[in-house]
Amino acid sequence: MSLRVRLLLIIGLGLSVLWTAVAGWMFLDARKSLREALDNRLAASARMVAGMVAQLPEPANLSANDSKKPFDVIARDGVACEVSLLRSQITAQAIVRTEGGPDLTQATAGFGTHIYGKKRWRTYMLRQGNIQIATADSMDTREALIKELALSAGVPFLVALFGSLIMLWFCITHGIAPLERVRNILAKRKPGDDSPLAPIKAPLELQPLLDTIEQLLERLQGAILRERRFTDNAAHELRTPLTGIKTHIQVAGLAADLPDNNKTLKAALNKADYGVLQLQGILDRLLSLARLDDDAVPVESSDPLEVVDTAADQLQVSYPDLKDRVLIKSDDAIAWVHVSRPLLLSATQNLIDNALRYTPEDKPIVVQITQPDTGRVRISVLDQGPGLSAHDRAHAANRFWRRDRSVPGTGLGLSIVDAIARRHHGTFKLLKRAGPGLEARLEFPI
Repeated sequence: MSLRVRLLLIIGLGLSVLWTAVAGWMFLDARKSLREALDNRLAASARMVAGMVAQLPEPANLSANDSKKPFDVIARDGVACEVSLLRSQITAQAIVRTEGGPDLTQATAGFGTHIYGKKRWRTYMLRQGNIQIATADSMDTREALIKELALSAGVPFLVALFGSLIMLWFCITHGIAPLERVRNILAKRKPGDDSPLAPIKAPLELQPLLDTIEQLLERLQGAILRERRFTDNAAHELRTPLTGIKTHIQVAGLAADLPDNNKTLKAALNKADYGVLQLQGILDRLLSLARLDDDAVPVESSDPLEVVDTAADQLQVSYPDLKDRVLIKSDDAIAWVHVSRPLLLSATQNLIDNALRYTPEDKPIVVQITQPDTGRVRISVLDQGPGLSAHDRAHAANRFWRRDRSVPGTGLGLSIVDAIARRHHGTFKLLKRAGPGLEARLEFPI
């Protein structure tokens, strides 16, 4: 359902309900006023006839007429009238009656509704001495007047209602025109267009939406730029081991055709196998980064001291002298952190492995586990390598960034550490030490 139709339905339905309620209220009030006016007409007619009767001869003279049939008079405005002479408290004799009118001798005093000749009548009876004057009008006539009133008011109401809905449609169309202009501008943008949105004349209420769209486009362009850079770096990093594997396989193929070249063949295959392992390491780290970007973070707590010890033990396969090169220091009673154990283990291994790569073999690295306050646990890896400049430290966590490409590695280790820290509301920093080397500081909330 479009926004235009939705607004029309909501506003139109609201106005229709409101106007219908007001029209019903006005109709009920008009019907009540009409009935009161007709009742007042009956009472006024009765009082007028009573005044006229007061000017006639005395009732005793009138009673001398032996005729049992009352005189017929002509009715005006649909009002039936009857003048009766009271014979007793309960008996009355009609002496004057409207032609074709009902017998009102038994009408009750004041207003009433009675059925005469299968028709409902509204009556009013007034007594003046021994004279009884009664007036009446047909309820059918009254209902016809009310229906005519409803029709005369209802038709203009319906016309006004439908006219209002049509005007509302055009007003809504004009009101959401800025949204349509925004849609057209976005639809006409070419892929890769990183220019800001053109100025759009829009109401103040739409300005936050335009600002949000502008910020979204900026973030989108930034993400596209990062993905392009990542793709270029990944292609470059993958090309190197693939080229090496291809070269060593070709050497192995040539060596296989020559006699007594088993040594060359074996060396070429070993180098090709190393290239495969290198390629596998890059792909594994790329998959780890992809999972950190997409997967939900598991709710789990880990013991940082146990994780650091495990990371050092697992790295001993690659560094046989690791126990002599890694010193682990910890405060007493370190709290557990809200980090998945496999991810914390991966981050710690990457930091220790990175420190060992750049630290001379005759110098140790230090892993410190401290709790600087009640809300955080800090894992610091201090190496004695060449260190990094402020510019290099700012870019070291970028994917595939490596300052010294002569040192084996993929350039993804620190990127994985930074991603793990951010996913668990932690922080990762590279800090310059007072002496030689670098401090890799990882903090997580307790």
